[in-house]
Amino acid sequence: MTETTDQRASVRRPNRRTLLKGMGAGVAAATVGMPTYLRAQTAGTIKVGYITPATGPLALFGETDAYMLAKIRQTLGGKLQASNGNVYDIEIIERDSQSNTNKAAELAGDLILNEEVHLLVPASTTDTIIPAAEQAELYETPCISSGAPWQAVVMPRGGNEAPFNWTYHFFWGLDEALNTFVGLWNGLETNKKVGMLFPQNIDGLTWGNNEYGLPAPARAAGYDVTVPGSFQPRTNDFSAQIAEFQKQSCEIVGGITYPDDLKTFVTQCNQQNFRPKAVTVAAALLFPSSVEAMGKLGDGMTSEVWWTPAFPFKSSLTGQNSQDVADRWEAETKRQWTQPLGYSHALLEVVIDILKRSANPLDRTANRDAIASIDLQTLVGRIKFDGSTHKNVCKTPIFGGQWVKGKTWPFDLKIVDNSVNQLFAPEQKIKPLAW
Repeated sequence: MTETTDQRASVRRPNRRTLLKGMGAGVAAATVGMPTYLRAQTAGTIKVGYITPATGPLALFGETDAYMLAKIRQTLGGKLQASNGNVYDIEIIERDSQSNTNKAAELAGDLILNEEVHLLVPASTTDTIIPAAEQAELYETPCISSGAPWQAVVMPRGGNEAPFNWTYHFFWGLDEALNTFVGLWNGLETNKKVGMLFPQNIDGLTWGNNEYGLPAPARAAGYDVTVPGSFQPRTNDFSAQIAEFQKQSCEIVGGITYPDDLKTFVTQCNQQNFRPKAVTVAAALLFPSSVEAMGKLGDGMTSEVWWTPAFPFKSSLTGQNSQDVADRWEAETKRQWTQPLGYSHALLEVVIDILKRSANPLDRTANRDAIASIDLQTLVGRIKFDGSTHKNVCKTPIFGGQWVKGKTWPFDLKIVDNSVNQLFAPEQKIKPLAW
């Protein structure tokens, strides 16, 4: 459905009364500060607005945020020593976008206009980042985000020519993810026929774009591409897509889906005797719980890899390496490490570095300038906006991975392709699906 101008305006310009309505006592800011009697000794309170999809269909992307926010608060002890010599209280106000674009816009508007945050941080997914970033541009508030391919954040908002003055983003690029998919497929013996799955949403439109989406590098690498039409998210019937893939003798399936949709698709593939040699899907295969939900059919699934404990980087805040962070998560939560963990940590590394270096962390313009000038080694790699891709974008590493039977956990994610980034060698070779 196409939005009208009035509808778009209502998302970008939230009414103050609407923003406050329904904000019950249960939605409290998660804050850490110094005792009241010490507050007068500081230069003021820095407010950071942190928006994450903690609930809803995208909650797995925000699964690690609350945990990492607690760790960073503990590390900071409620205050921040800035490079200008002043000590500040720091308050991180955490909000749940509920995986909803309108909610994300509403929350961003409230944080900017009513909470008067000095820095806005929409943590991950386009459904949270884009509406929050639009509010940040509208109300001239510095904004730093991650957890979505940079094209999916930039292109829908005007592309490379868009004059973003307040919003910055770090993550790998869609082109790199697509080339990683092709790199994975090149490691298998197939007939080079690929069937593609794309949902009817902004991610599907981006990944399915014939000019810069997945079909382009696949065709350039000599693969025959079949796109039977996009599907409605959370559908219960993929029969039409499966029938077309079978008709075209596709031995590979690629694309992007949510976890529930992929489980439905894979189950129906097995039921309808369609057994490709590779299923390489973005988003849905990032999380161990999603792979476990498919049972034995999850063994051998392939996907992009954002971050793993094998990454050779250390935290600028704690000195921990990636393995340390993953081990601590597993020991304390009793859950397997998950890829957003590294980015939850790195995003907060970036936030603290921005505020420490800012000429005045209580001034939005100064914080914006500190974002633009960042040069920081984090748990996910170096963050520096050098203008090589887009003046508001910094690219981070990506690899190709495969889920295999695990030792401690049902499945382990192993890096099997480094064709895009050669930071380290693959952990093992890719294998075809064995359904």
